[in-house]
Amino acid sequence: MTKKELHDFFAYCDDQVARIRAFGRKGWLPAFRDAALFKTAYAFGLRRNETRMPDAVDFARNVAGPEFGEYGLCRVRFGKAKKGSPPRQRSVMTVWDWTRDVLEEWFTEIRPLFGADDNPAAWPSEGGLRVGCQRLDSRFLAYRKELGLDDGVDFHSLRRAYVTHLIEDGWDPRFVQEQVGHEHASSTSIYTCVSSDFRKRTLRRHLDAAVAEALGGLEVHA
Repeated sequence: MTKKELHDFFAYCDDQVARIRAFGRKGWLPAFRDAALFKTAYAFGLRRNETRMPDAVDFARNVAGPEFGEYGLCRVRFGKAKKGSPPRQRSVMTVWDWTRDVLEEWFTEIRPLFGADDNPAAWPSEGGLRVGCQRLDSRFLAYRKELGLDDGVDFHSLRRAYVTHLIEDGWDPRFVQEQVGHEHASSTSIYTCVSSDFRKRTLRRHLDAAVAEALGGLEVHA
């Protein structure tokens, strides 16, 4: 997903919450939950199951990023495991300011409306412990269809976009690799489908630098 597609997708998520709520329908709460969950998946580069499985306590402070308050990192306890091994665990650091705002609104204002005082899940369902994969997929695909996005765009595209956008913005590839929990750098590189605009800007920057260097080496004669 490009940054524009991602912006349009999140805006559509918010619009749907407002529309459902305006009509007085009860479905605005799960719509809000799913919108916040989709944003969180992108904010931390999480897989679908990694996104839905955290408990509320798995979001915590990070001494390296005190500006994010109570939402400086997300502890992933159900990461993708090798065959025959238990789920892999990691802590993913918050990198964008807006992440704190999304999570703070969800946990302080909206999640309590689910009546989930005894439910540890970060993303409770209407009648169970936590939201299911099928529910998330159906919502995501419905929004994708309404927006006319490519059929190849799915929940995992949020994770791919996270990697791509961090690399485009100049984050260290090793940091990105650790964030998404890839054992090998080659796995991260598969996700790195930088946009054509980024490649054009990169080419232009290097060409301009080469021209400037060449001109700087010329002597000016009166």
